[in-house]
Amino acid sequence: MREIDLGREFESFDKTRRRPGSVPLLSVGKKRNDDTSAASGFAKYALDAVFALVGLIVLLPMILMLMAILLVLQGRPIFIAHRRIGRNGVMFPCLKFRTMVTNSDQVLARHLAANPHCREEWNATRKLRDDPRVTPFGAFLRKSSLDEIPQLLNVIFGSMSLVGPRPIVTSEAELYGVHYADYIKVRPGLTGLWQVSGRSDTSYGERVQLDVRYVRERSIIGDLAIIFKTIPAVLRSRGSY
Repeated sequence: MREIDLGREFESFDKTRRRPGSVPLLSVGKKRNDDTSAASGFAKYALDAVFALVGLIVLLPMILMLMAILLVLQGRPIFIAHRRIGRNGVMFPCLKFRTMVTNSDQVLARHLAANPHCREEWNATRKLRDDPRVTPFGAFLRKSSLDEIPQLLNVIFGSMSLVGPRPIVTSEAELYGVHYADYIKVRPGLTGLWQVSGRSDTSYGERVQLDVRYVRERSIIGDLAIIFKTIPAVLRSRGSY
């Protein structure tokens, strides 16, 4: 992991795409007309940006406090910028507070090689309930979802939305199968149907179905409902690890 320059990170990112494989999954909900107008798209972005900006201002004291704690307990870097797939398949830097050790890739590889049952869990969900990469304070940030606060900057910069599918890495694209086309129609979200429906308590296939349902049935009213449902979901920490 590396310390990041936020300005440089957002200057230029390759428009890398990945052709997903074929994974049969159930279609969910009614297909929505995708011919949305430029005006409605701008309205959604404007709403996202206003909420995100207000959120950053309100949470600024907490953000500064968390930065100080992370610097003392873990050292630098405080933030990470992980490359995720965004709208139209464009890669973008998804910001988070660092919650893992700096050599996380090597730690994960050794752990999966030594523990076949963990490898099965990772292949099925792309998550580990007992992840050796996560630091003690990082575990708290993840449990409380505080590690994702920096993504408010992603929302302001336009690479994410407040509500949308969970941002995925390239290795997950094939798990979406034919539904990858639905995923890249919209910007990934800071929250979404998956986050208010049990998060890690759901299977990966169920997560894909929730993303498809959101994309096909999305609306401003629906977004507001998910935002308000996110608050109790975060407080209960249901399915988070």
